Amino acid sequence: MNPWLACLFRPALAAVASLALLCAPALAQPRADAPRWIASWAAAPQSLPAQPPVTGAQPASARVPTLTPAFRAQTVRERVFPTVDGETARVRFSNRFGAVPLHVAEASIALGTGGSAISPASLQALSFGGRHDITIAPGAEAWSDSVPAAVRAGQATVVSFYLDQPTPFGTVHRMPADATWVAPDNAVSQATLAGAAPSQWNHIVTGLDVMTRGPARVVVAFGDSITEGVNAFSLVRGRYPDRLAERLRDATPGGPVVAVLNAGIAGNRLLSEVAGPSGIDRFARDVLAQSGVTHAVILLGINDIGFETFFGTPGLPLPATRTATAPRLIAGLKRLVDMARARGVKVMLGTLTPVKGSGYWSEQNEEIRQAVNRWIRDQQAVITVVDFDAALRDPDDPQALDPVYDSGDHLHPGEAGNAAMAAAVDSRELRQ
Repeated sequence: MNPWLACLFRPALAAVASLALLCAPALAQPRADAPRWIASWAAAPQSLPAQPPVTGAQPASARVPTLTPAFRAQTVRERVFPTVDGETARVRFSNRFGAVPLHVAEASIALGTGGSAISPASLQALSFGGRHDITIAPGAEAWSDSVPAAVRAGQATVVSFYLDQPTPFGTVHRMPADATWVAPDNAVSQATLAGAAPSQWNHIVTGLDVMTRGPARVVVAFGDSITEGVNAFSLVRGRYPDRLAERLRDATPGGPVVAVLNAGIAGNRLLSEVAGPSGIDRFARDVLAQSGVTHAVILLGINDIGFETFFGTPGLPLPATRTATAPRLIAGLKRLVDMARARGVKVMLGTLTPVKGSGYWSEQNEEIRQAVNRWIRDQQAVITVVDFDAALRDPDDPQALDPVYDSGDHLHPGEAGNAAMAAAVDSRELRQ
């Protein structure tokens, strides 16, 4: 348009533009009560741990090749415990560490009635893009379609799936003995499993989401065996994230619902891969990728320090030189905090717990632990510090666990210790 004409018609054009804006429908804004997915339960996946090498010379006739365990036309039934209620659910199936395509031929979800049994009235078939089966590529994962399912916090939800093709163990997570069963043939719709054998591993199922409309918080407890709950596995679910979830459910009604996910892996380290990927490598997937995540409780680093004691031990897959120093651990923890803050996830940073009396303790290791804890207690970039060290230490010997809280190995808290850890988390911070 000619500049003079543009100047002449500018007022009219402006009026037309204003009228168009008034008449046009407003841009859709997300409503506070809009339905959305939040995680109600999750497990941190890892590959099946390799058996440690046998030390010492062996005759050729005594060497037996290692066989990779595999499913062969079997049903896997896994019992999980949601931490928030829902009427609509979906399930995540993972082939993150699988070496071959994973074919789930059929799957279902139901309420558990004890052990491997399910309530037939609650049984719902799971689908994937409208199909009853799915093939998941190595390194990938997939969500089921949404399904009407009454999920109840603290009550067992059971996921069953049939693997019709030979499937080597790939993506796993260690679970209590009363959580996973394997049975022959396709039994995903059976109320009870005939010929079922228990398994110490959770396989393939890594998440259970529910649909919610109201205010909600999703808290991920991120750590190693102390978070995972070694020596606290029990039918009453005595791990500290379990205790925290129960405590939050019993809180004054009217506030947001709070889901608590356990993303601990026994033996996990912050800086190096030994048991599962390093904490730095898995943080984005195991914490930041959880549906609706709002908070992370980070307690990781004691294995980095403790493993230093065993360097040079024959048969252990450890580096030949020391790698864990206070500055490196602090830099690693700071990286996790920065990653979370960049995604708007609030961090509650936990101090490293006492280990005196265990194989992890030495004067040098204790100096590193104390230096890391001093830095943690000084942090201003997190919403709060959870002083697990202060909650668990022996008043008469602060480098050791209080005997009341010690499971007996002087490293892992027992059930009373896990209850004390849950109590140390400021629940007010989880409602902001």
